[in-house]
Amino acid sequence: MSMVFCRGCGKEIHETAVTCPHCGAPQGTPKEASNSDKRILPAALLCFFLGVFGIHRFYVGKIGTGILQLLTFGGLGIWALIDFIMIVVGSFTDKDGNTINLWT
Repeated sequence: MSMVFCRGCGKEIHETAVTCPHCGAPQGTPKEASNSDKRILPAALLCFFLGVFGIHRFYVGKIGTGILQLLTFGGLGIWALIDFIMIVVGSFTDKDGNTINLWT
């Protein structure tokens, strides 16, 4: 049994505690938005020029939906257009759910 200190009040608690029994503070590591190693510029260019083929989805590792876009011509262009907008505004994610938010 290992003990750690609460992130909120500093009292000693068990390491498996999800929240502090004294103050109720959550003890897990704070969930931060993870950044992808993929970049917006290549994804945006691939989506703009080859979006109906789903190439941008292959680039970020989303193979399954890339194949679906390839077979449906990017959802007749609508799916590719939505992906392009999401990429440009920085809300598109890679296969691990990490946000693609760096341009270069």
